[in-house]
Amino acid sequence: MTAAIRHLKKDKKLARIIDQVGKPNIPITKNPYESLVEAIITQQLSGKAADSISKKFRATYGRFPKPAAVLETSDDTLRKAGLSYMKISYIKDLSHRIETKQLRLHLMKNLTDEEIIAELTEVKGIGRWTAEMFLIFSLGRQDVLPVGDLGLKKGIQRLYSMEELPEKEKMEKIAQKWRPYRSVATWYLWRSLNQFDI
Repeated sequence: MTAAIRHLKKDKKLARIIDQVGKPNIPITKNPYESLVEAIITQQLSGKAADSISKKFRATYGRFPKPAAVLETSDDTLRKAGLSYMKISYIKDLSHRIETKQLRLHLMKNLTDEEIIAELTEVKGIGRWTAEMFLIFSLGRQDVLPVGDLGLKKGIQRLYSMEELPEKEKMEKIAQKWRPYRSVATWYLWRSLNQFDI
């Protein structure tokens, strides 16, 4: 990560955040299935609500379940963990694709980011944002720019004193100088929104 910090500090505005936050601590989830289920759970929820549902989901099984266990669980049981019926259908579709070997998560590390996004977005309820979170937090890919992420948009808006949230093209242009560490820059911008005045 030292090379990433050195590179990103060339952006003087971003350098201020890096100095305040310190070394990046991007948690990597080793279990790719767990990572995707967690990403589905967190969709459109606050961190606190997502954490609560995630804990109840795990408690249903005593630990993080295997896809087969999820497929055997009734929707009503999963509903009691706080999951919406829509998210239950997404998690079950993912579980089914893994169980039937339509989706081979363990082989994804050999694919490009765009190939992975294309495969994952075939799963019901997994859009580009969820696939990008998987790239960052499960595969540890360091050059992902999730342009649809509201937190990233707000972080760039604040960092560059913009009146409006930036459009995709503007974000990509700004982030060009962060390559090949756009995931790391994104993490810093998320942290800046939570803790610091820029």
